[in-house]
Amino acid sequence: MSDGYYYYTSKKSDDICPDVCGQQDSPTTLSMSRLRCMLRGLDFKTIIFLFVFVPTFIVGSYLHGQKITYFLRPLWQSPPKPFIEITHYYHENVPMENICKLHGWGIREYPRRVFDAVLFSNEVDMLKIRWKELYPYITQFVLLESNSTFTGLPKLHNFIINQDHFKFIEPRLTYGTIGGRAKKGGNPFVEEAYQRVALDQLLKLAGIEDDDLLIMSDVDEIPSAHTINLLRWCDDIPHVLHLHLKNYLYSFEFQIKHRSWRASVHRYQSGKTRYAHYHQSDYLLADAGWHCSFCFRHISDFIFKMKAYSHNDRVRFPHYLNPTRIQDVICKGADLYDMLPEEYTFKDIIGSMGPIPHSYSAVDLPSYLFENPDKYKYLLPGNCKRENG
Repeated sequence: MSDGYYYYTSKKSDDICPDVCGQQDSPTTLSMSRLRCMLRGLDFKTIIFLFVFVPTFIVGSYLHGQKITYFLRPLWQSPPKPFIEITHYYHENVPMENICKLHGWGIREYPRRVFDAVLFSNEVDMLKIRWKELYPYITQFVLLESNSTFTGLPKLHNFIINQDHFKFIEPRLTYGTIGGRAKKGGNPFVEEAYQRVALDQLLKLAGIEDDDLLIMSDVDEIPSAHTINLLRWCDDIPHVLHLHLKNYLYSFEFQIKHRSWRASVHRYQSGKTRYAHYHQSDYLLADAGWHCSFCFRHISDFIFKMKAYSHNDRVRFPHYLNPTRIQDVICKGADLYDMLPEEYTFKDIIGSMGPIPHSYSAVDLPSYLFENPDKYKYLLPGNCKRENG
């Protein structure tokens, strides 16, 4: 080439590593060369940060992001409005008139009628324990079940399959079914609300009237018999009253500090009362029963509920549904979803972390448990092993 000509290339030059440009090596070799060149300008601490701490942070956020969010709850969510708590007086040997007076209420000439209404999925044992507890005081038992779960999974009509267990309430039962509308990936809370509206219609068919008492609670939220008897006999009780239930997980061996308050009793008002499961009143009656969540006999029922109920998004990893893991979690009193407690102060969060302490008290539990201890042994303290069926 003569001296009058010069070489020109349109490729952009590399200001960081100019010696790499123009090389005819493979793309992989060039990429590695460029990476080495760029790292020349970084100190050791920066490299450690980029290749150790950043990936660790990303993986940690993926695995424990939910825990971090729950731990920081006091920063982004205020505690709910406190209830006006009503002291609950009871003794089996004290006349009802005296008990009503202690609450500041009068006594009626005759008791109100009581309707117990529930949505049913697969909690056969808890339903029987509930209805045996409430049987003396219930006018009509009202039950609605769907052919699918809130999350869109197909479901059998389990009440019909097990109806032989409930012959004792047949004369007082209003039963209904509803076709599920939920689709996988849909909002489960929308389907849950739809079924609760359908329960309103079933109550009308059951014959509920103004000033009858209506119990609104999930199957595993069980008011005590003496609580319902108190409310049906006393006059001037609040139109809507939430029930403070002792809160248990897996069995009556693991009592949770976090209180259960969603169960409620309503003096029915036509055109106004709507079946719901949220905060509907400022009044809360203390020590009014029991809430036993995930209290199942079979491991398969745990797995079904984890996938079926409205909070199924908490199953973040497939291994959460492993039967061996679930059995281990039950006996430890740990959390099925590996979550932090739902508290609103750092003090309460830290104080509630870890497994639930074992309790060896079986005092003041539903009477049907003690009438059939062999059948419901798994619900009593010291019996954490579950059946595999």
